[in-house]
Amino acid sequence: MDAGLAALLGAAVGSLATLGAAIVSGRAQARSQHDQWRRQHRRDAYASYLSALHDRDIAMDAILDALRSDDPELPDVDEKIRRFITLAREVHRAVEVVILEGPAPLAEVAGRVTQASADLSHVMRRMAENARGGDTTRKAEDTALAAERERILYQAVKDFRLAARSALGNTVE
Repeated sequence: MDAGLAALLGAAVGSLATLGAAIVSGRAQARSQHDQWRRQHRRDAYASYLSALHDRDIAMDAILDALRSDDPELPDVDEKIRRFITLAREVHRAVEVVILEGPAPLAEVAGRVTQASADLSHVMRRMAENARGGDTTRKAEDTALAAERERILYQAVKDFRLAARSALGNTVE
């Protein structure tokens, strides 16, 4: 084989190797960018959900505080309940995005938050109905139950935060 042909074959092999390396590198970079994009969308979904939960929980605290009064102002309680319902709808919208973005184990933790929220909401609704009816026979019991359910909800939200950090790859304590 003459030197010219050998040089041409060497250049072709070198070009193919360079092209192969560029393809592999490009795919790795595209995968990395896609992973970063996905992580950012998940982060935004989780942050929106936690923000909506926070706002809704502040509204629920305001209702419970008003209902713990010896003589709750019912129009004020009703207004606070309307605000709570509006914010609860925002939480439902936000959790749908969390479920959509995944991963599945995080959606399961969000489901526990939803259940704990519902359990506390049931107590709050019963307290409001009793206040409207002037029934104070279960007030102390419901107040204690609400406090316990608030602790359970707080723990569920804390578990969600930890699961979200893990899903995002943020395992640093």
